[in-house]
Amino acid sequence: MSSPNNNQQTPSLVGGHAEYIKGAAESTIGNLTGSQAWTASGEQAKAHAVDSMKAAGEARDASAQGYGKVEQKMGELTGCEGMVKEGTTSAKEPGQE
Repeated sequence: MSSPNNNQQTPSLVGGHAEYIKGAAESTIGNLTGSQAWTASGEQAKAHAVDSMKAAGEARDASAQGYGKVEQKMGELTGCEGMVKEGTTSAKEPGQE
């Protein structure tokens, strides 16, 4: 069984995106209900997720570990510029810049 701290030591793009979506949902619920606690929690989760995604993106070699066009398209659909960039980089043929 893996340690719960292991995920925090190795940032994950997928985990970061999931956390961002969760934070966005919390923030939206907070805005709709007028709950400052939900709104604040959602914004905090989104900020942490952005930091995690940046760290994960910097730690990987997109040309060797990316998901190519799929990642690029998902980034375009979700409005995530980082996914678009990573997908574009990993979609290039080896040797191209």
